[in-house]
Amino acid sequence: MGSVYDVITDRIIKLLEAGTVPWHRPWGGTHRQPRNVVSNKPYRGVNTFLLSAAGYETPYWLTFKQARDRDGHVKKGEHGYPCIFWKWIERDDPDSGEATRRPFLKYYTVFNAEQCAGIDVPVTQTPTRAFSAIQCCEHVVTGMPRAPPISHGGDRACYEPTSDRVRLPPKERFDSSEAYYGTLFHELVHSTGHESRLARSGITDTIVFGSRTYSKEELVAEMGATFLCGHTGIENKLIENSASYIASWLQRLRNDSRLVIQSAGQAQKAADYILDRREEEVSG
Repeated sequence: MGSVYDVITDRIIKLLEAGTVPWHRPWGGTHRQPRNVVSNKPYRGVNTFLLSAAGYETPYWLTFKQARDRDGHVKKGEHGYPCIFWKWIERDDPDSGEATRRPFLKYYTVFNAEQCAGIDVPVTQTPTRAFSAIQCCEHVVTGMPRAPPISHGGDRACYEPTSDRVRLPPKERFDSSEAYYGTLFHELVHSTGHESRLARSGITDTIVFGSRTYSKEELVAEMGATFLCGHTGIENKLIENSASYIASWLQRLRNDSRLVIQSAGQAQKAADYILDRREEEVSG
């Protein structure tokens, strides 16, 4: 068994490799925060991101033992999710002989209530907002050549290269119509990297999280989405979030100006592809 750090890092990497960025979620609100079904206490820190990204409709989680104690059980074949916590360990200092307390990171496994049978959980009333389609954004989406299928449902937003499909939460769950289209544009830009479209290495190749190629692909997706938001006139409501998101990746890359230029160029190609602009029209 690996260390706690290895377990959590591996979970994050798998989420990101699957196309899910767990801390980039303009939908849901605080009522969706994962919480333990027994204590009703919300999980905190990285646990919030990891459990939210699992994509279940109910925010309630519990351990294998808690399910059994409530006369229920985990369904056969279900896999749990790591949940970390700090435990203080008292040890005697070998030099001074004095007792010292040190934090020790541990984890346990939890399951979503939907992975269990015989478990009663509170009904979660998911507040929704009346969704108003923005026609100029709809024209961009419907006009994309050889566009991937778009599915709505669950609690995840991602592009899946293996199935060439974009997945989003229901439209009414987003904080605003602009947030919905901004997220959709981000995933559609990712989809332009598919081998049947622009064949971008950030999508076609096996990528390791944190690598230059992976980070570049995230920059391409968000910059391309920002270009599309500017094209449709909704960028003013989203530009701060996009700038913060882009800055977080630039910080990982130590503000590599060359990468920014390269990413911007690929983002422009992706946006042009989605807008069905011919190369001679772009360069003319």
